[in-house]
Amino acid sequence: MALTFDDGPYPSTTPALLAALGGVRATFFLWGEHAAAHPALVREIAAAGHVLGNHTWTHPHLTGVSARVRDQEVRRTQDLLVSLTGVRPELFRPPYGDTDPSVARTAAAHGLTEVLWTVDTRDWAGAAEDEIVAAADRVAPGGVVLMHEGRPATVAAVPRILAALAARGLRPGLTRG
Repeated sequence: MALTFDDGPYPSTTPALLAALGGVRATFFLWGEHAAAHPALVREIAAAGHVLGNHTWTHPHLTGVSARVRDQEVRRTQDLLVSLTGVRPELFRPPYGDTDPSVARTAAAHGLTEVLWTVDTRDWAGAAEDEIVAAADRVAPGGVVLMHEGRPATVAAVPRILAALAARGLRPGLTRG
């Protein structure tokens, strides 16, 4: 199963999130504007061995923008992440899970595999730590848990999620295309 974190990096929570994960690897779908504002955090996430994914430059609803804008959103983020880390992301998560065949074609044109989720912790909606832990506990083997950086409740939930997964014999791994 995979733990994934969207929307970062954030100076207020990303360092604590990385500490909470310890040696457990996760996938970080980075928002281009945030990555540009905090390049050292992007490098820190990559240096810790986490997979970096593309989450667009400005986090728009991609099905509501032109093909040209979709392409720019993805390309600009790809170019930045490559320039910061030397690694070209292979994974893409459309903001809000807003996708259709045209969004999938844009991702594929950039060599990206679209990744959604099987469990939404609803941390983005203000879920409390206990709710985030309970939601993550519903993940099945091979599933993908959606969480977000920038949420203190999420950071607080991560050690409990890792313990609960271990108790079930599940080990978070890397999300790959």
